Amino acid sequence: MDLKKTASEIIEAVGGKDNIAAATHCVTRLRFALKDEGKVDKEQLEKIDAVKGSFSTSGQYQVVIGQGTVDKVYNELAAQAGIAHQSKQEIKDAAAENLNPFQRAIKTLADIFIPILPAIVTAGLLMGINNVLTGPDIFYTGKSIVEVHPQFGDFASIINLIANTAFVFLPGLIGWSAVTRFGGSPLLGIVLGLMLVHPDLLNAWGWGAAKAEGEIPTWNLFGLSIQKVGYQGQVLPVLVASYVLARIERFLRSKIADAFQLLLVAPIALLVTGFLSFILIGPITFTIGQWITNLFTGIFDTVPAIGGLVYGALYAPLVVTGMHHTFLPVDLQLITSTGGTFLWPILVMSNLAQGSAALAMMFLLKDEKLKGLSVTSAISAYLGITEPAMFGVNLRFRFAFISAMIGAALAGMFITLNKVIAPSIGVGGLPGFLSIVPQKWAPFFVGMAIAIAVPIALTLLWGKTKAKKGELA
Repeated sequence: MDLKKTASEIIEAVGGKDNIAAATHCVTRLRFALKDEGKVDKEQLEKIDAVKGSFSTSGQYQVVIGQGTVDKVYNELAAQAGIAHQSKQEIKDAAAENLNPFQRAIKTLADIFIPILPAIVTAGLLMGINNVLTGPDIFYTGKSIVEVHPQFGDFASIINLIANTAFVFLPGLIGWSAVTRFGGSPLLGIVLGLMLVHPDLLNAWGWGAAKAEGEIPTWNLFGLSIQKVGYQGQVLPVLVASYVLARIERFLRSKIADAFQLLLVAPIALLVTGFLSFILIGPITFTIGQWITNLFTGIFDTVPAIGGLVYGALYAPLVVTGMHHTFLPVDLQLITSTGGTFLWPILVMSNLAQGSAALAMMFLLKDEKLKGLSVTSAISAYLGITEPAMFGVNLRFRFAFISAMIGAALAGMFITLNKVIAPSIGVGGLPGFLSIVPQKWAPFFVGMAIAIAVPIALTLLWGKTKAKKGELA
């Protein structure tokens, strides 16, 4: 690859160096904050050999290059455009100026949950290993591996402990990420999150039983009775408390002299936020979380076919808009409240469907670059990363994207009718079965087959029809 030529062509296609407000890169993509996205020549951009696709999301214009190459292209691009090497956060801040309030709210959720996603996915994979060891009827009829081979019992127990840590101390992870996002001190965010799951508090998972027996412990605060309840696995309490903590900390830092900040800012901020968390924020947001859980479980219990069909069809368009990030907190809430989420397995169906539609395009396209992109992006989607398939292939040929939506909808409906749930979040692709309860592996595998076969068949049939009409090009 001629790096200088590639960088020069990309700069020209995005409107010239004067149109670039800021730029950085991630593992596979160049990320631009452009002054005017209307100046982008998308057709010219995607003719460049190194470019595998491009799209706009959350105020950023992203150009898919590929792992191992993107950093080289970026370095040359930065040199030619005369821009300083910038962090992802700087690009996000520059891009946020172009967002409306609703988009900013979605972006805020993404900024909070994306940094902790690797820990959650890792925990999900480890829980999947534990499921294989402890689930009955996988290798032995009516028994699990640890029952037949007791020597593996402690091995499975340690794996389960390691896997559960991210979920048990989830408020600590969210507290760190959220307080950082809201402009506070990350360390205070960790302390806040861990405070909400302190061992002296009633475990959140035992709250229902304790309430039924009338044995919820309380504090007596000058006549006010406050429940001593923890928020293990809860999302909303720590999100709101983190926002309050960051605002209080920032206010105090602006009012207190530097010489006294170490002694006053953190103690006051944590003390005030702590009392507010247990008196108001925790009880109110815990109730709201229960309402959200009841809303989704009510819909999927009452009309499971429609729920699975609609969510399966709409998940890919949600990814296009960035709104899919709003459902990760819902997944975590469902896992905590009901023991498993029925939404995340549908995400797997959508990812597989998009990858399958992209794979089918390989047999329809004549352009060698697009054929190669179809294969590589399909593999990426099968491993849980769908952006290359969606933006690089399927959205270019809308019928492929629609075929994938149909396949995901049918697969989502099937697994929902069969009550497939995931007690954890893992890799949203072929390895996703590891995060499904073993008793539901069979219907989940059938759903995967539907999500793969239907988009391939529809894309090929639809594509051949278009090819005959001369519309495929």
